[in-house]
Amino acid sequence: MSEMTSVKKSIICAVCIALCYILPLFFHGIQNAGSIFCPMHIPVFICGLVCGWQYGLLCGISGPAISSALSGMPPVALLPSMMAELAVYGVITGILMKKIRTGSVYADLYISLTIAIIAGRVIAGLTRAFIFTKGSYSLAMWIGGYVVTSWPGTLIQFVFIPTIIFALMRAHLIPERYQRRDSAVQAGK
Repeated sequence: MSEMTSVKKSIICAVCIALCYILPLFFHGIQNAGSIFCPMHIPVFICGLVCGWQYGLLCGISGPAISSALSGMPPVALLPSMMAELAVYGVITGILMKKIRTGSVYADLYISLTIAIIAGRVIAGLTRAFIFTKGSYSLAMWIGGYVVTSWPGTLIQFVFIPTIIFALMRAHLIPERYQRRDSAVQAGK
């Protein structure tokens, strides 16, 4: 994949941070919809996958902070663990998309997403257990909150994020990860 300029990465990051505020607004009217559908996670994943770990980290930290300041969601009590979770998503996806080169964009995306989702949810649980709700947070609460409740959001992430990445590549808004064979054949003629 050819490298994007830092200006383009900054613009994409800014759009993703704005989406961290805008997307959850559609779910605020439904009780617990944010924890079920995880709308803020999608722009952070996209930012990390497209722009790299530094931008993913920035989006993962500032997206929830700005959303909390402007809309009260996530609530201040949940904000630190959510910032940690989303920061891990942005960092891990950014690093893995740089390191993993299977030859298939789908495989690269799904490997990066899967590892990032697991790592982010583990870090969020540990952050809650050892720092913010010390002594009152259990493994059952973690499984209930980060696995059972959020499975629809995880499914949405696995369906929509690769679709969005491919749409951005086809629209030439981000570079192709691997050169297409038909364009490689034409270049060789």
